[in-house]
Amino acid sequence: MKITPTDVFVFGNDIPWETVAEGVRRRILGYDEQLMLIYVEFKKGSIGALHKHPHRQVTYIESGSFEVTIGSQKKVQRGGDCYVIPPNIMHGVMALEDSKLVDVFTPVREDILESKKK
Repeated sequence: MKITPTDVFVFGNDIPWETVAEGVRRRILGYDEQLMLIYVEFKKGSIGALHKHPHRQVTYIESGSFEVTIGSQKKVQRGGDCYVIPPNIMHGVMALEDSKLVDVFTPVREDILESKKK
C-alpha cells in the first residue's frame, strides 16, 4: 500500500517495512505537508547514526531502551520516555536492547520520502 498525503486512515500492517540500517527498520505511517509519523524498530546494539536536519522532532520510546545523544547531552531512556529535538541539532541513538520508537516530525521529511522513491 502506498501512503499519500490525503490518506486519513492508515493500517500499519498494510505498510511494508523498510530497512534503513543494520538492525533498523521503519514504517512511514502517516504524513501530510506539515507532519510525519514514523514507527521504527531497532535490534539490540543497532545505531541511529548521529545526524541533524532542519525539522522539529519529538520521539516516544514505545519499548526497550536507548542511549540517546542530543547535542552534547547523552542519557539512557526507556519505554514510556520521550525526547524533543530542536531543528539543526546533532542527535542519534543506540539500542541497548530490542527496542521500538515513534518519531514525529514537522514539517514532513521530504528527504525520507525521496529516499523511498530510489
